[in-house]
Amino acid sequence: MNNWISALANLQTQGEPCVLVTIIEELGSTPRNSGSKMVVSAAHTFDTIGGGHLEYKAMQIARDMLVRGQHNTHLERFSLGASLGQCCGGVTVLLFEPMGQVQAQIAVFGAGHVGRALVPLLASLPCRVRWIDSREQEFPEHIPQGVRKIVSEEPVDEIADLPVGSYCIVMTHNHQLDLELTAALLKRNDFAYFGLIGSQTKRVKFEHRLRERGFEATQLQRMRCPMGLTEVKGKLPVEIAISIAGEIIATYNANFGQHTASAEPIAKLLPVSRRSQAIN
Repeated sequence: MNNWISALANLQTQGEPCVLVTIIEELGSTPRNSGSKMVVSAAHTFDTIGGGHLEYKAMQIARDMLVRGQHNTHLERFSLGASLGQCCGGVTVLLFEPMGQVQAQIAVFGAGHVGRALVPLLASLPCRVRWIDSREQEFPEHIPQGVRKIVSEEPVDEIADLPVGSYCIVMTHNHQLDLELTAALLKRNDFAYFGLIGSQTKRVKFEHRLRERGFEATQLQRMRCPMGLTEVKGKLPVEIAISIAGEIIATYNANFGQHTASAEPIAKLLPVSRRSQAIN
């Protein structure tokens, strides 16, 4: 499959992030005309913007955007000369548009009653969920799309594989396991959010034991326990799940959409001769 429209539709159906690269301005001799498009995923490219080093450079930029989870569009101007290893001599401006970006990577430790109520809620959000437990029988028969079930005899070992900036939720059946997961997450200390299910009393006990292990107050302050929105009352699993999901949403939306666009106006990217035309 090489058609960018079909590729984009397929990737979005699969929930796989990609970047749509479009030639939006051309001057002089260029490999392809304005409007030509290419789709770049983490592992594949679909269609072409003309090949050569221009296309290779565009693929690098697009994949870097995917790695960084960049949400905003990006514009870049290329002179198709010796510096780019091409001999066309023209100028091309490319628009990079992230598509289907996952807004949050979430790890849920525990497949108990609250976990089974929470994960379907999270799966309906723009996120990817790792659902981790040592007890395979606790997982429901149907796992929601976008959720990866991980059965691990050592759930703590899974922390090493979490992406930087993950949202981590600990709610296992075992307080000692909760403590070990908490210690591992706080030691790594590169999460966007860490919530531990339990009461204020549980927090006090955990803080005492973690201080004995050498954790500082600043590290302990990053732990949300009790977690969830206090405005959402109730003790039913679904009520607790809604409270936690609400807090996750509030956290990842806190700064979303407030970043200024990194792209310069198109006019500034054009040669002087075209820039004056674009401004007028």
